[in-house]
Amino acid sequence: MNNVVQRIADNVAAVGQRIADAARRSGRSAAEVTLIAVTKYVGPTEVSALLEAGCRELGESRPQELWRKTEAIKKEGVHWHLIGHLQRNKVRRTLPSVTLIHSCDSLRLLAEIDRVAGEAGIRVPVLLESNISGDSEKHGFAPQEIEGILPEIGELHNVQLRGLMAMASLDGDFAVARQDFARLRELRDRLRENCPETISLAELSMGMSRDFEIAIEEGATMVRVGSALFEGVAR
Repeated sequence: MNNVVQRIADNVAAVGQRIADAARRSGRSAAEVTLIAVTKYVGPTEVSALLEAGCRELGESRPQELWRKTEAIKKEGVHWHLIGHLQRNKVRRTLPSVTLIHSCDSLRLLAEIDRVAGEAGIRVPVLLESNISGDSEKHGFAPQEIEGILPEIGELHNVQLRGLMAMASLDGDFAVARQDFARLRELRDRLRENCPETISLAELSMGMSRDFEIAIEEGATMVRVGSALFEGVAR
């Protein structure tokens, strides 16, 4: 086994242990948390090493990079997640490549996904991105907007809403991150009380390399981890 493969395997194991420890602290099982291995800034060698280490849920921030990598890496059982901003003019090219879109941030985008998915005869699982921290640089629905748009989303025939996604404040410390993650969980729990039957809000995608353990302690079901998986690997 070469050095890159071994180092990434060790990193995956270490992150897996940290996920298990954080889940235990929150009274849950590690099986309740999905690791999305973010492949931004790495190439086929590193992605192949992730697959060899057992990662099957892979995430990309940029649609064009998602297209490129799904074309280059064709293996059974690999699921790709789009975790970055998606423009409406890239929807048609993206849908065949993706298992879950985490970053739906407007009704216009959701309507376009619904339209294109209908033409293709598929249903597309999505998460709503919430700008839970209020950072002006971020995409996403304001938390107070979401309850009012759920009935409209529930009318879409080809979109399956499965939960919420957010990032912690760009400028805050770990205490601020914990508050942001707790707010997203509390928002999800409130929304569930009057949620249309066609919508599930089971998933909370929150937490990255810097703060995924805090996110798990606050209820994350998916964590998006990149740099922690590639520590010690020259890129």
